[in-house]
Amino acid sequence: MTNDLNGVELGERMRDFDWAQTPFGAPGLWPQSLRSAASICLSSRFPIAIYWGAQLSLLYNDAWSPILGEKHPWALGRSGRDVWPEIWSEIGPLFDTVQQTGEGVWQQDQLLPMHRHGYTEECYFNFTFSPIRGENGAVAGIFNAVIETTYRVIEERRAGLLRALSENTAGARSAAEACTRAAALLDRDQTDLPFCYFYLREDGMRSFRRIAHAGTALPEALCPATLDANDAMLPWQVNEMIVSARSVEIVWDSDRFGPAPRGSVWPEPLSQVLTVPISGHQTSAPSGLLLVGISPRRALDESYRTFIDRVALQVATAIGNADAYEAERRRAEALAAIDEAKTTFFSNVSHEFRTPLTLMLGPLEDILAHREQLTSADQERLEAAYRNALRLLRLVNSLLDFSRLEAGRLQATYAPTDLAQLTTDLASVFRSMIESAGLELLLDCPPLAEPIYVDRELWEKIVLNLISNAFKFTFAGSIAVGLRSHGAVVELTVADTGTGIPESELPTISSAFTGLRARKAVRLRAPALGSRLFRNWCACTAAAGRGRARSARARPFGCASPAARRICRPSASTMPRIPRLTSTAGRPLSKRRCVGSPTMKQAPR
Repeated sequence: MTNDLNGVELGERMRDFDWAQTPFGAPGLWPQSLRSAASICLSSRFPIAIYWGAQLSLLYNDAWSPILGEKHPWALGRSGRDVWPEIWSEIGPLFDTVQQTGEGVWQQDQLLPMHRHGYTEECYFNFTFSPIRGENGAVAGIFNAVIETTYRVIEERRAGLLRALSENTAGARSAAEACTRAAALLDRDQTDLPFCYFYLREDGMRSFRRIAHAGTALPEALCPATLDANDAMLPWQVNEMIVSARSVEIVWDSDRFGPAPRGSVWPEPLSQVLTVPISGHQTSAPSGLLLVGISPRRALDESYRTFIDRVALQVATAIGNADAYEAERRRAEALAAIDEAKTTFFSNVSHEFRTPLTLMLGPLEDILAHREQLTSADQERLEAAYRNALRLLRLVNSLLDFSRLEAGRLQATYAPTDLAQLTTDLASVFRSMIESAGLELLLDCPPLAEPIYVDRELWEKIVLNLISNAFKFTFAGSIAVGLRSHGAVVELTVADTGTGIPESELPTISSAFTGLRARKAVRLRAPALGSRLFRNWCACTAAAGRGRARSARARPFGCASPAARRICRPSASTMPRIPRLTSTAGRPLSKRRCVGSPTMKQAPR
């Protein structure tokens, strides 16, 4: 036996051990089966123990000794029942099975609550009990190979809890909801956190409001609805936590605070509580705190502290996300209120302006109907006044259209239309103006195979808007209008050889009140309501508008409309009916005096 114990640290202790006083007896009298098993056990680096004889007396190697904790070396040679009274109800039946059947047993991640470090500890093991047969063939002992899996099992459980906590709090829309969701999740599994109270800091740094709690309920006096950091009667040391910005450990004082609380998972009372700050995402001061009960079956080691800190961090992250969402919601509401006020303003102003303009246009039309009674000078002045009043009315109606579009109250009325003929007629109205300005109008609108359902008034606005803009910014060359059918889509394009739009300004052309700068010596600053309305008019007709910039001279704009037989049922149109801008365009007018536009110098040719 002496040779069998050479080369191992525990061997010296075993050689000096008085085996005669144990059920093993003197080593010289050990049977060969025990000597062989002991030799394998003591020379192995894997945790191995031998339970021998009817009393299952214990013999183990160096690698197995940490499993005993403070029971090493006292346990050497003692009965297994004496060594493990706290877990004998779990392992005793397994020993009986091996002894009675002669077959080994295997357990994986088995919970064995051992008392090996002064308290009952949550421990997990993978182990096997295998029979050691004596010289007569009967089971004389049990060979125990074991590996502790406590760390892995607990870490996997905690990682799963953190993952679930992240998922459960992700949709929180307020700090209180984040705490409530976290408490609901932690209440499902109180193994690691027997209780957890959530407090959020109020306006002052020294007052915290209770939001939710999970697990065991503490007396109201210890966890009041409002927790004052300066209250010395409470045990939580909140002031120290605020100053240090770190967790503070509290040992439960039963004389001062009454009997220690018990959790729902383990029967032992709690002896430790941790006050944990919930870090603020905008300030260095904590935005709240957690009062966390520590499991009575785990030591508050670095791993445990890290887990609790991660719980607090996850709650802080959820609160930060909720605060960001709330800030964005308030911002969106403020923008919506501004937008509503703007729309209301446009609508009111438009209605207020339309009435006097309509009253002014009526008498002007009556006078112009008897133009033969006027002098040439009076005719010219009245026509100029009429054109400018008509232009102003169109601008006012554009504002009204804009307000209706923004409010979603603009409706389209669809009817079968010869779209090619309608587009040609609308474009031809500009021919005299365009040709009198020295430009060329090119029309390419061949007949389509079938009528297209469109809102004629909206289509008129789209076509006139595109051609009018092309005319304003083209000083030489041509304006081309094209209409083509591409399968289920009809495409309208208006291209010109004007000044074009820089690439940098394309993203803003449909923003209201954003002006475009002409790249000529003269700067044309006009409200971009036309571009914005063009986009919205296209949307009302189920069309898609687009614009492209070129570094040279062409500036194509257009829209594509579905060529459906019926987009929707006809309904009452909300478009205001006004005289056409082109009603006077048939008369020769110079580019200088076009429909009330500002005076512009002709571009050099």
